Amino acid sequence: MVYLIINNGNTSASFLPVGLQIAFAVGLIVLLIIVTNLLGPKRRTSDKLKSFTSGISTHGEARQPMAVKYFLTAILFVLFDVEVVFFYPYAVIFKEIGWPGFLAVLMYVGFFLSGFIYIIKKGALNWEE
Repeated sequence: MVYLIINNGNTSASFLPVGLQIAFAVGLIVLLIIVTNLLGPKRRTSDKLKSFTSGISTHGEARQPMAVKYFLTAILFVLFDVEVVFFYPYAVIFKEIGWPGFLAVLMYVGFFLSGFIYIIKKGALNWEE
């Protein structure tokens, strides 16, 4: 009880465990890097210094233009995937939220579908060109 009065959670002593854990993690990382550099092999040959390309010989320029459609599709997938994840909490508390919660989810689905319809009308998913 005396401890709670003295340390009410607003002092820097309450952050001591977090600071110790961060110090331990950083110290361990530094120690492991130093030990692996000291114990690891030091033979540097021309084959080891080449960039690894999975056994495929390099050819051509690395900076070739690429279709934006691929990136657009990937970004849209992530966007709609994240939106679908928000349905899980709704499913968990479905009985407790009642009609106001149901109407909020309907609004959410409406915004979700209006964005999807906008994307389709803009032709963002059409791959033929």
